[in-house]
Amino acid sequence: MGRMRRVWQPEIFYHVTMRGNNRQNIFLDEGDFALFFRALHYTHEKYPFTIIAYCIMNNHYHLLIRSPKVPLSNVMAIINKRYSESFKRKYNYSGQLYETRFFANMVVDPISLLNVSSYIHQNPLETTKALIDKMENYPYSSYQYYANQTKTKPSFINTQLLPSFLEQYPEIVAENYCTYCENFRMEEENPLLV
Repeated sequence: MGRMRRVWQPEIFYHVTMRGNNRQNIFLDEGDFALFFRALHYTHEKYPFTIIAYCIMNNHYHLLIRSPKVPLSNVMAIINKRYSESFKRKYNYSGQLYETRFFANMVVDPISLLNVSSYIHQNPLETTKALIDKMENYPYSSYQYYANQTKTKPSFINTQLLPSFLEQYPEIVAENYCTYCENFRMEEENPLLV
């Protein structure tokens, strides 16, 4: 029996996660993170996409991504293949780098986008031993660009959309997007936040 075909809606953001096979680390040093960003830049030139939140951890990564021109599967296939090939060459690694194909969940409304992005940005704090003391200090997350708007960001990052939702929803009590992220607490069983 073949795999189910993925649904792609060009106007929708997807929470994409990808994990190392057997939960092994797939980013071993700073150079590996740089290789992953090269794969993102290469793919973005070929098939433009927008990311509003990302976090790359040692054994997995999260993207909150929209692909308006081509199916998201095409975008992710290039990103994952390019990074996997680079990793395998660098470490003379053979075998399957990733646990399975990427997981993607549609995130359709503004409040969910705010919540999922906050969850993504909190990843370095939510490990057994926190990797950093403040979210803006983690170099492999888009949060740094929200915390410091003057910082030069990659062309595929949009830091305007999420803060604009705070203005549209007066019931959200947060002075800005960073405050919203810092105060966000994940609910116990939220299927969006895998």
